[in-house]
Amino acid sequence: MYNIFKLATRNLFRYKRRTLLTSTLITLGVVSVLLFISISGSFKALMVGQITDSMLGHIQIHKKGYLASIDSLPLNRNLTGKQIDKVVQILAEEDAVEAYSMRIKLGAMFSNFIETTNIRLNAVTPADEMKAAPLLTDRILEGEKENLLKPGEILIPELIARGMKVKVGDGIVLVANNKDGSVNGQNFMVRGILEGISGPGGRDGMVHIDDAKALLRIGAAEVSEIAIRLKDIDQLPAVFASLQEKLGSMKNQQGMPVFEVHTWEKISPFFNIAKMIDLMTFFIKIMLVAIVLVSIMNVMIMAVYERINEIGTISAIGTQPNKILGLFVVEGFLMGILGTAVGTVISLISIAVMNATQISFDFGRQTGLLLSPTIGATDVILVVTIVIAIAVIASLQPAWKASKMDPITALKHV
Repeated sequence: MYNIFKLATRNLFRYKRRTLLTSTLITLGVVSVLLFISISGSFKALMVGQITDSMLGHIQIHKKGYLASIDSLPLNRNLTGKQIDKVVQILAEEDAVEAYSMRIKLGAMFSNFIETTNIRLNAVTPADEMKAAPLLTDRILEGEKENLLKPGEILIPELIARGMKVKVGDGIVLVANNKDGSVNGQNFMVRGILEGISGPGGRDGMVHIDDAKALLRIGAAEVSEIAIRLKDIDQLPAVFASLQEKLGSMKNQQGMPVFEVHTWEKISPFFNIAKMIDLMTFFIKIMLVAIVLVSIMNVMIMAVYERINEIGTISAIGTQPNKILGLFVVEGFLMGILGTAVGTVISLISIAVMNATQISFDFGRQTGLLLSPTIGATDVILVVTIVIAIAVIASLQPAWKASKMDPITALKHV
């Protein structure tokens, strides 16, 4: 085997131009896919962070059936006293949980005393909400950001502010239906204007949770959802499974589940975009495989054709067909090793340079977002393994053809 590797290495140096061309193609393929994986992964992580850290949190807990009817913001599916206590107790046992925020979600009529429209509201405890969604204040386009808001104040969505010409400091009134069907109204002062987001959330405003309880005449402990932020989003699957096991198994007196636990992926439509990014990455890998397969196979076929006399000679002196087969396969293997080694080094250097230069971009109204491309060892090993495996597979057919040549016919070839 050592002699086969030695001879294969010598052959690569004998045909330098061919070796350089093939290795360059493999290198370009490796560099392309590793840089794409690192940049797309960074962009995806950044966008997920923007969404989870500015509004959703990583995990949300609701009463069973709430999410299915969330469009109507039902007040009769809120978590109450003992249910909230149980959730808090379980969250305290989870070391991966950094913070959580209790919210009351409600629909109301919004009036500037001239016009009236509907608005969706998230009622929060400001200190808890800023821990669970630390980028929330970045969505405030106008108004004071410190401490988020106080009782009697409201953050209104940009869509309503522009449409109804409401400014910071204006007085407005909210009118909402309680669970029993009665109507109540309350005056508020506009504290700030929130950046709009796509979907129904474009009409979401925010009030203090004490104001929501007064508006809805809620006396006891009651919340619509509990939003959870983790110390590390990579712990999401494990924490979700743990909460699902602890809370999902709890049943009420009728034997029905009490809680439902959802990750941000279930709640946000952006998850579909994240899946598209993953799908694009997959197809880029497929393209890499195709490039390597075609380039290696083409080079090895040409190598067999150019070296027919050589193949006939080594066959005539008694070299076994399996050793001839091994010789060409090892040549493909070595070209795969060379191309992936150079490509990996170039990719890692390029990633380091991009991080050092701190490339920034704008996303919507978010400006100066830093792109921090990173790539894990698993991705590098996977790409390298695929390329080398394909290089070997692509060498099999030409190698098989070489090993089956008749020595006499090969020696007569001109």
